[in-house]
Amino acid sequence: MNLTRNTSLILNKIHTIKEQLFSPKYLLYTNVAISISLSAVGDALEQHYEILKGEWDKWSLNRTRNMAASGMAVGIVCHYWYKFLDARLPGRTTSIVLKKVIIDQLVCSPLCITMFFLSLAILERNSWSELKKEIITKAHKLYIAEWVVWPPAQLLNFYFLPNKYRVLYDNTISLGYDVYTSHVKHDNPKCGSKNSKI
Repeated sequence: MNLTRNTSLILNKIHTIKEQLFSPKYLLYTNVAISISLSAVGDALEQHYEILKGEWDKWSLNRTRNMAASGMAVGIVCHYWYKFLDARLPGRTTSIVLKKVIIDQLVCSPLCITMFFLSLAILERNSWSELKKEIITKAHKLYIAEWVVWPPAQLLNFYFLPNKYRVLYDNTISLGYDVYTSHVKHDNPKCGSKNSKI
């Protein structure tokens, strides 16, 4: 009996915390924290894979920190983007959902990719020409991957989920994509293996 009561109390407490975290008052902070955390996890996974392949000497805390910070920038953009998109295109009809998916891919995806490279360039103290070169040589790889991953994922997001869970859903789906993002960002074939610059 005590076990059932304790379990019920714990579940109620978890539900209360979840409701607070996803309430309008705390939603921005929750979305940003989720984005930071999963961007860091994605980079840590990619780095450990690179270490196993012999392409990286050791895990770089600076690199993971920078990727987490870029996740923060993207998390803020996505938080406000979904609020804007849902306000402009309310509803869940097939035509509304398809419009949202297309607009999301044409507007938000390039914006998030740009924010990703820009925030990392600032953190890594890269010059404007280095940032431009990186966007020209790498951004298209991320954008192509976005067209593979996100349209089907966003169909579910826009059709089934309320606005408050959109960034959580995005980041859960995005964990695998974040691994790829880290790979594209830090793939420097001309530098050779054992790259531990960052």
